Order: sequence, then structure tokens, then C-alpha cells
Amino acid sequence: MGMRVAVVHDWLYTVGGAERVLQAILRCYPQADLHCLFDLMDDAGRRQIGYERANTSFLQHLPFLRRNHRVYLPLMPLAIEQFDLRRYDLVISSSYAVAKGVLTGPDQLHVSYVHSPMRYAWDLQHQYLEESGLRCGVTGWAARLLLHRMRLWDARTAAGVDRYVANSRFVARRIRKLYGRQATVIHPPVRVPEVLPRVARQGYFLTASRLVSYKNVRVIVEAFTKLLPRERLVVAGEGPEAARLRALAGANVELVGRVDDARLRELMAQASAFVFAAEEDFGIILVEAQAAGTPVIALGRGGARETVVDDGPAPTGLFFEAAEPEAVAGGVRRFLAQPGRFRAASCHANARRFDEARFSRRFRALVDEAYAAFAAERDWRADAAPPSGDVVSVAAA
Repeated sequence: MGMRVAVVHDWLYTVGGAERVLQAILRCYPQADLHCLFDLMDDAGRRQIGYERANTSFLQHLPFLRRNHRVYLPLMPLAIEQFDLRRYDLVISSSYAVAKGVLTGPDQLHVSYVHSPMRYAWDLQHQYLEESGLRCGVTGWAARLLLHRMRLWDARTAAGVDRYVANSRFVARRIRKLYGRQATVIHPPVRVPEVLPRVARQGYFLTASRLVSYKNVRVIVEAFTKLLPRERLVVAGEGPEAARLRALAGANVELVGRVDDARLRELMAQASAFVFAAEEDFGIILVEAQAAGTPVIALGRGGARETVVDDGPAPTGLFFEAAEPEAVAGGVRRFLAQPGRFRAASCHANARRFDEARFSRRFRALVDEAYAAFAAERDWRADAAPPSGDVVSVAAA
């Protein structure tokens, strides 16, 4: 009988960066069974990720799940612990919330690919409470108590993982700080064309993301509207901040809404530069822009520091130091003052460091090595066990 593999993902409702990693993991282990708290993906999304059916928890059947799944956050630790994975030899969790807390036994290897520890429960708690209108009052203190309990649960379940894999050195540092564990860094896979197509630049700057507050699209729109009125900005994406951003946008800012992958690659390839003001754990979209030959102007924090080259003979972008309109505008002005410094070929070559094939090779090699060592130790314990009926005495030191 071959190795039995389970893959556990937090939840499925859209195809984002974590789901692209999940897609690559399923390609490495096509025989694996997929488990998640709930699955709201349409058929096209399932085909894109590469699965037909996911095993879901009791959350799948609760009301208003599609409208606001985060109201069920208090139930998620309980729900993830209800998956019965006893028949599997290898469990791979793909976790940015609770998936790493799945229950496994001593004869099962648990490898956890961590996109991020629960940021809203740890270092983003105060931002989360402020943006949710929960800074004070009874509901605010109830939310604080809930997040406190989530932290206790998250820290306790850290010991259930045998091998941690982080998507960036930034996340590896957070794993070490929060869980006291070392993590191997394997950057997420990015689809990079073998040959960079030649595309004429159209003289605009581009930003693209979900339009939610923590992505800081607002400061980019304000920078171009108020400080860079002669420069064009295109904003791709949709989300709850869309109406607010349209109200802020000047005549030089165009919001194009949600675009498919092909159109986004086209927008990237035609842009003068890609502008990004969020602190990302890794930031796949920054690599995708470079894969299209487009330099990046980014907030100099988090994963961007690992994916964008801002010095040396082949730079691929530059950084600004604060998520503020003045800082964004300063970064754009420095970019415009250095025509010819950032070459499309350099951007494409840098992106090749993160291509899909490299991820698959490294991830499969890490899991195979970990499982071989784990199986050898497990089998040694079995061989070394005393025959049935023998008494083992343990003397106190």
C-alpha cells in the first residue's frame, strides 16, 4: 500500500495566493485527500486548484457562511479538530489561520506550510479591532477575549507540527517568535513565462489587490490624486473599499474592477511600474509583476524585501518606507528620475527564482526527506519495543 496523504487547508472560497500554493501541493501529491473547514468554490475554481471534492467540517452547513464567514471564527478551532485523519501516514497543512491545529498522532508526520500565523490574533490585533469598530465597549472586550483565547489555542497547537515550512524569511521569523520553532523557507510558486514577451509600455502606473483597508490602496490613490496629478494610475481589484476609493480618485486615477488573470498580466506588462503599499507576508503579486518585466515600487517591509532587488547592477524596483501618500509619491518620483535603470530582462530573471517548478522540487524534496527520517525513527521504535507481556521498569534518576 502506498503512502496515504491528507492535505488540510483553512477554507476555500476564492483563488488567492494561498490557494495557488495549495494547487502546487496537490500537484506534488495527486493522490491526497483534501480537507477544509468549508468549500464555497465554484466548479471553475475547483478545476483551477486541481480537486473535485473537499471533505468539509460542520461549518459548511451553517447559515450566512458566504456572506460573512469570519463570524464563525470562535468555532474554527473546534471544527478543525473534528477531522478524523487516523488513516493517513502524512498530513500536510496549508495554514494561514487554524489548519495547522489539525489533530495527528505520534505515527503520523505533520508538515505545515505556513502562509502566516493568525495575524489578526497576534500582531494585527489592534488594527483588526479598530477596523471592525471593536476598540471599546462590551463587544470590544468580548472580541479581545476571543482573540486572547485564539492565541492560547494557536500557541498550544504549535507543538502538534513535526516540520514547519514558511513562505518567506519574514514569516519564518514570526514562527520563531510566536511558536519557538524553526521553519524552512520555501517561497510560493509563481507562473513565470520562459521567454519575456515584448510589450509596449503605455505610460501608466498599476496597483492591484483586494480592495480592503489593510492593503493600503487608499494611500496610493491619494498619492496620485493629490501629489502626482500628472501621472496616471490604474487600480485593479474589487472589495469593500471600492466605493470609498472611487470617491477619492482624481481624473488621473482609473478603477477597472476585478480582472481575470490574462487581463492582469496584460495590464502589468504595459505599466511603467507596479505600486504596492501593503506589508505582505510574501507578496506573490510583486513577483508576478516582475515576471511580466515590470519594476516594482513597494513598501519596504515584509516579503517585498525578499522578492524585489533595489540595488546592485540589476535592480528590479525600489522601496518607500511608510504607507503614507507622501512616501508613495516620493518613491514614484525617484523612479521617474532614473529612466533606464530598471530593465525588463532583469525583472524577468529575478522572477525566475520563484517559478513553479522550483517550488515543486524543493517542497517534494523536503517532505520526502522529513518522511524518510520520520519513518526510520518510527520503525526503529517498533523494532526496539519489548515483546508483548514484558515489563518495562523506569527508575527515577
